[in-house]
Amino acid sequence: MREVVEQLKFFSDLGVTHLNVGTDDSPHSLEEIRQEIGDCRRCKLWEKRNSIVFGVGNPDADLMFVGEAPGADEDAQGIPFVGRAGKLLTKIIEAMGLTREQVYIANILKCRPPGNRDPEPDEVETCEGFLFQQIQAVQPRIIVALGRHAAQLLLQTKTPISKIRGEFFQFQNSLLIPTFHPSYLLRNPSSKRQVWEDMKAVQARLKEMV
Repeated sequence: MREVVEQLKFFSDLGVTHLNVGTDDSPHSLEEIRQEIGDCRRCKLWEKRNSIVFGVGNPDADLMFVGEAPGADEDAQGIPFVGRAGKLLTKIIEAMGLTREQVYIANILKCRPPGNRDPEPDEVETCEGFLFQQIQAVQPRIIVALGRHAAQLLLQTKTPISKIRGEFFQFQNSLLIPTFHPSYLLRNPSSKRQVWEDMKAVQARLKEMV
């Protein structure tokens, strides 16, 4: 009980008000979730998109990466993380001794925001339920939240990612660790070492869970 109280106090000190557990107790399969999305026109992003970028990888993955939104390359191919940032993420995954086929990769938004701008609140609100369903369907042991948007949404906090990256949090039945987004690393290569430290921590936790 003391550990639970201490963890709740830690969350509170970080500004985490609650952990979002979604609204549906019965996980759908990824195929069912994709069918539910359909030819989505629930928000304004459909008007300029080329593709709905759902997710990719192992539906039973132990490790799941959650990003922000598709970019131009992702919008063109319909696959998350295939541009420059995606290639860097692939290298990180491979450095962990894994392949993209062994993990699951998804974004908060399934459609590209024009000009790669930040997701707007109404867009996140419209799309976040599908991400929560994806997490429930995959049920990963560990979720890596890539960047501030993913971290702040999943942890329901406004705390800067620089203050929470590298820490493990409980999210539903998974552990969640925020780290910097690969696109941030392209602009700030010196932060790659911090991300690699985070990934080594993920590797260690996964080994403990076997």
